[in-house]
Amino acid sequence: MKVWNRKFACLFSVLLWAVPVLSLGSALLLFSSFPAYAAGGMSRLADFADLLSDNEESELSDLLDEISDRQQVDVVVVTVDSLDGESAMVYADDFYDYNGYGFGDGRDGILLLISMEERDWYISTAGYGITAITDAGLEYISEIVAVGLSAGDYAAAFTDFAGLCDDFITQARNGEPYDADNLPQGSFGVGGKFAAAFLTAFIISLIATGIMKGQLKTVHRQPAADNYVKQGSMQLTKKNDLFLYRQVERRRKTESGSKGGSETHTSSSGTVHGGGGGKF
Repeated sequence: MKVWNRKFACLFSVLLWAVPVLSLGSALLLFSSFPAYAAGGMSRLADFADLLSDNEESELSDLLDEISDRQQVDVVVVTVDSLDGESAMVYADDFYDYNGYGFGDGRDGILLLISMEERDWYISTAGYGITAITDAGLEYISEIVAVGLSAGDYAAAFTDFAGLCDDFITQARNGEPYDADNLPQGSFGVGGKFAAAFLTAFIISLIATGIMKGQLKTVHRQPAADNYVKQGSMQLTKKNDLFLYRQVERRRKTESGSKGGSETHTSSSGTVHGGGGGKF
């Protein structure tokens, strides 16, 4: 009986130690299965308009989290069905502010809002996001992202946005933000891919037409239009001069003393924001 009691006591002691360890391990496993979130507890991808597949959401969430945590600047994408009567600027700023986005005291971050009913996009910047994404940089990014949005390739557009934010933040931390006088050279993302595809198709068409032209052995170019007209078959009875068109060349006037940088405004929460938007 004493031997049994001793065995039972040993078994009970092992269980007392095992239960907390197993509970701790389960808690760690459960915690590690959740994606990273912004400081306010909100996911950095809020696809309320359901524009992305499950796989696209997972990949984009991971990308946004990795960039945000590494740069210590929240990079956020939000899609909604409607702005519910608000302007895109007010909706984006308030969504950012009242959902607790932003690192540090400056609430550093960049948010892209897409509204499907109004076909509006807006990029809201705060804290270091205002420094990294100047007005000229915002225009540069929007031209690239808008290509994917207009084509309905939302996953590519959002991925381009995240990558460009990463590039612009890195450039700003290295000393001089991208601005009107030092924007990146070349094209990025969907716009670059479209241009490359167009150029490739154009080259292929030139080759194809060249081959077809070489096969026309019995056709020769004539130097004048008269060679194509049968003598005596056409008689002019009336002639006059008609003005067809004129060519006007316009050049953008460069404003002297342009300083670049970012214009800012204050949201309803009292937070200072930069940003801008448009249609797609």
